[in-house]
Amino acid sequence: MSLQGNVIPIIHWSRRSLCLTEDPELFFPVSTEGPGREQYERAKAVCRRCPVQRRCLEYALNTYQMYGVWGGTTPDERRAAMTAPRQGAR
Repeated sequence: MSLQGNVIPIIHWSRRSLCLTEDPELFFPVSTEGPGREQYERAKAVCRRCPVQRRCLEYALNTYQMYGVWGGTTPDERRAAMTAPRQGAR
């Protein structure tokens, strides 16, 4: 698939995301402790209401997004999701 083919579907689904109307910093807390933990929870609450949450999570997993809240998940949750199938295959 061409680069253009990869960009068009991303733009299509992301235009319907609820995070577009939020402060982008909400989705990138500096810590998982204290105020950062509350920020993660607020960001995930936005994701839970989002019509493209699943698509966003698929994108994050497929492109190895290592920072921020994507599809209602933290970086640690995505890392766990990426390694879980491999552990079950052993």
